[in-house]
Amino acid sequence: MKFFSANLESLRELYINELRELHSAETQITDALPKMIDAATEPQLKQALQTHLRETQGHVSRLEQILNQARGKVDSRKCKGIAALITEGEDIIKDASDNSVRDAGIIAAAQKVEHYEMAAYGTVRTWAQILGENSQAQLLEQTLNEEKHADSVLTSISDTANTRADRAA
Repeated sequence: MKFFSANLESLRELYINELRELHSAETQITDALPKMIDAATEPQLKQALQTHLRETQGHVSRLEQILNQARGKVDSRKCKGIAALITEGEDIIKDASDNSVRDAGIIAAAQKVEHYEMAAYGTVRTWAQILGENSQAQLLEQTLNEEKHADSVLTSISDTANTRADRAA
């Protein structure tokens, strides 16, 4: 028996449920990114994380706009997947004693989060299109593109950071 489970009997209910979880995810990420920024030592990585923090704050605003349109209110539903990925990232920060190894771990943790978000935003964007919510689909597409760009930036930084981490051994 499930307690407090969502009643998901339509695509619209599933869509709204996922938006609520994405709002939670973005809020959790907004709280986690400053810790990653403080722990990072690679200047490019720090800058990329700072840029993405500003973008993530915009993602929260977009989701609030969409949820207000769809429900008349904003109420998150805890995103357990992002919570677990953030915990993994915090463990890396705590456990890595070498700065370059920590930077490589931060990049890996951040990319796991980006990939989760890209999958989730791609899904809700498609659902918004199917449901005829074209303005919402455009906002979600904008966020999806920002997540893809953040992942691409992290990949380019990882080329240098991973080589530096390898030399630390």
